Formats: sequence, structure tokens, C-alpha cells
Amino acid sequence: MSDNTVLKIESLSISFQQGAHENNAVSGVSFELKQGEMFALVGESGSGKSVTAMAITQLLPKSITHYKSGRILFENQDLLKKTPDEIRKIRGNRIGMVFQEPLTALNPLHTVQKQIGEVLKIHRGLTGKAVTARILELLNLVGIPEPETRLRSYPHQLSGGQRQRVMIAMALANEPEILIADEPTTALDVTIQKQVLNLLKELQQKLGMTVLLITHDLGIVKRYAHRVGVMTQGKLVEVNETPLLFKDPKHEYTKSLLAAEPSGSPVETSQDSASVMDVQSLRVWFPIKRGVFKHTVGHIKAVDDISFTIKKGYTLGIVGESGSGKTTLVQALLKLIESKGSIRFNAQELEHLNTQQVRPLRKRMQIVFQDPFSSLSPRMSIEEIVAEGLNIHNIGSKKEREAKVINALQEVGLDPEMRHRFPHEFSGGQRQRIAIARALILEPELIVLDEPTSALDRSIQAQLMDLLRSLQQKHGFSYLFISHDLKVVKTIAHDVLVLKQGKALEYGPADAIFSSPQNEYTKELINSAFAL
Repeated sequence: MSDNTVLKIESLSISFQQGAHENNAVSGVSFELKQGEMFALVGESGSGKSVTAMAITQLLPKSITHYKSGRILFENQDLLKKTPDEIRKIRGNRIGMVFQEPLTALNPLHTVQKQIGEVLKIHRGLTGKAVTARILELLNLVGIPEPETRLRSYPHQLSGGQRQRVMIAMALANEPEILIADEPTTALDVTIQKQVLNLLKELQQKLGMTVLLITHDLGIVKRYAHRVGVMTQGKLVEVNETPLLFKDPKHEYTKSLLAAEPSGSPVETSQDSASVMDVQSLRVWFPIKRGVFKHTVGHIKAVDDISFTIKKGYTLGIVGESGSGKTTLVQALLKLIESKGSIRFNAQELEHLNTQQVRPLRKRMQIVFQDPFSSLSPRMSIEEIVAEGLNIHNIGSKKEREAKVINALQEVGLDPEMRHRFPHEFSGGQRQRIAIARALILEPELIVLDEPTSALDRSIQAQLMDLLRSLQQKHGFSYLFISHDLKVVKTIAHDVLVLKQGKALEYGPADAIFSSPQNEYTKELINSAFAL
């Protein structure tokens, strides 16, 4: 190893044993991390990025993992040959790790103080006032405001950005030489993404740390990484300095990745289109009750006096950071929660309708959720999932329903022969197509798309957006498209509504808002999105 190389991976090959089958996850991967650099490992889901990273600290399940070849050298010692006790002294101490989803990585039963304190106690032996002082120092370092008030907070009481900062504080607690950041910003809003990435870069420079950044977002790579390694199907196909890789990619897969940025434009529409949904002065206030008799002392104004119109064949993009009221607004529109104000769907007022009266309208208003894996029942076949709406609304005979399922799957680009399989047998992009098929089979007039691309790779995002536009053009659906990715919104939305803390800050034609935003917050959102 050269003087400035802190970790070196040589010819690493890993497979997983599943019954009688052996699946190769990583094949002959070699690269090195240099002192003080940010090295980005990019590629689509299933390319082997995370497997390679987890192998460094032996986080892969031992019962099914087979290291077929290779070495991982840290200070000229092979980490793969370390005993569990030896690797524990390195993991979380000299090599830190920030995981993709902090809500699942953090213990829901422990406070911020206990979780960070545990790392310091195990590796540094700190206790009492010394450990509290160090925790406060770390929370200050990662930019958590008023850290004293957050010591006793649990993960669910923090925002997504705050949870990720706590994860970074834990990873940095013992000042590691190497920080592995596995998709650290995927679930975050663009403004929070920018804050977290700027924080990582600042801390890296301040501490002289080496960062291994795992991501599928090439915008992030271009702005923050010194060097890039591109992986596909378990192989490392290209390594180069970031400017050179973006300017002159050598491998065909790298070229396809670089070409997968969101593109396209909204479908053409008629200015004379009728209104599908008209919302006036919508309000969702949650009462704050205190005291023995639970008197209302105030309200959380989740949605506060919002008005907009969605025309037939149009897409309304709703953008805003976490906690802005996007999800609450959708729940109110679909009559899943109580609200005040006027909601007219095809000129029919919904405000005073009860659950039974709303039910026949549900087939005309469908929703596609952010995470198809959790929204698709693991116990139902794809045919049962897609046909569920037909069964509930008692549409057609058994044979007619099967024909509709086959047609819906073909429309979303899936082989109808797959309909007898189950959700776990499909990729993330395929599962999202199944969720879209489930929505469109009822021939709705309005489809709500709640962050439908946020968990997908860029190339899969591009395919899905092409699909949504072609379906809209063919069937004349109206979309209500919720996203924190403004690059994606720009490719599909005719109108944009910007939310912050329950209020509409800006609403109007997408072209006007993207080219000439009037509100400072909108300007910040757009700058954050297109700077990456």
C-alpha cells in the first residue's frame, strides 16, 4: 500500500448461498481509498455497491456469505481474516458507517443521548459528564440546533434530516479514519440533502477523513466526489477522477448511467380542459389538548387555507420538504381524514359526504404509494393485487377480470405470465409498475402519485416517468404528483404548488415557477435541486 492509501480492496469476490443455489454478488472488485478523499461507488440497485461496503466491516450475514477470493487491506492487515472481537474494535471506531435509512438504523427505544453514548462507552470508555459533554460537542458539530433539548429525544421525534445528522454524529464519535456513507441522502428532501452533503464535505476536510460514498445519484457524485468507481452486476467496470469520468466515460454502462438524468416534458394539453378537482380554502388543523380535562389550547396547522385546480389531462406537482403538509393534503383530498373547506371532484362537493357515500368515488381517484414493497401485500399474487379493486367494486366476471389484469400488466410493460408470482420476486421498478397497474385497472380520472420515484435508481426513474407520460397521453388521466425531486417534477408537471409548514407559498404554471420563482423558499428549493 502506498503512503496515502488508507484502505485497499484486491480482487474481492462474494457470493450468497440460498439453498442449493449460489448467487454471485461481487466479482473481482479492486480499488483503493486515499487519505482525505471522497470516493464514490455508483451503480443501480443490485450492482454490489452495498455488499462491497458491508464486507469492509464484516456486516454481511456469516451463515450465507462466502468470500470466494480477495483481500481488504487496512494498515496492511486483511480485515476479512479478523476475528469478531478484532473487527468490533475497528467497526464504529476507526471505520464509521452512516446507513441509508436512519429510522431503521437507529434504535427506536433509546434516546439520542443513549445511542451516541453507547459508542463512546464501548470504544473510549467515557462515562458521566465526560460522555455528555462529548455528545453535545458532536451534536453541535453536525449542526443540530439546541442540542441540550435533543439529548432525551427518541428517533421518531426527529425530522429525517435530524435523524441523519444523529447517525453522522454516531459515526464520527470516535473520529474514524474512514467513513462509509451508504446512500445517506436518498430519503431526504433536496434542501436537507444539500445540508447533509455539505456537512459531510466540511467534516471530511476538518477531520482529514476518507469517505466512501455509495449512491445512485450522479448529481451528488459530480459535485462532491474526488474519484468515482462504477459498478454493474457485481463488477467494477470503470474508475476515474470525477471530472474525467463525466467528460469522457469509457464503459457503455457508465455512458448509459450519465444519460439517465430525468428528461422529457409534460404531455400536451388543451387550455379548454374541464376541471377534475377544484379545491378552495382547504384546512386541516389538529387540536393541541392539555390539562386534566384535555382543553384545546392551540392547533397544529398541517394544511392551512390551500386552494388549487387540477384540469383533465393535467399534472399538478406538489413540492415541499418533509413536514410541509404534502401527505396530509392528499389524505384530505381522498377523504381519509377530516378537513374544512371545499373539495369538488367533477363538480361534486365531497366535504359533507360520509365514508359510505365516498366509497363509489374511490375507483375514480386512485393512489400509487412511495414504497411499493410495503404497499403490496406479500401474501397476494400479482394477479390478486391488481384485481383487488375490481373485486371490491364488483366489476366484471372472473374471466373479464383476468383479461383486465393481463391488459393492465401489458400497459405498464410487464409480462402477463408474471401475474402468478409474488411481490418479493420483483425489482423495485417492477413493483412500482405493479402498483401503477393496480391503480389504472379501475380507469380512474385522477391518480395521486406519492413520491413514486424516490426509492428508485435514476435509470429506472427515467423509464417510469416515460411510462407515466405515455399512460397520461393515452388515457387522459389527471395526476397529482408529490415529490421532493424537482428535476423529476419538471418533466411531468403542468402546474406546481409549493408548500411549506402547511401553507401554499407559490402556485402556478410549472414553466413560470421554474424559470422565475417569486418566493425565496421556492428559489432555495430550485437552487438546491439543480445544483446537485
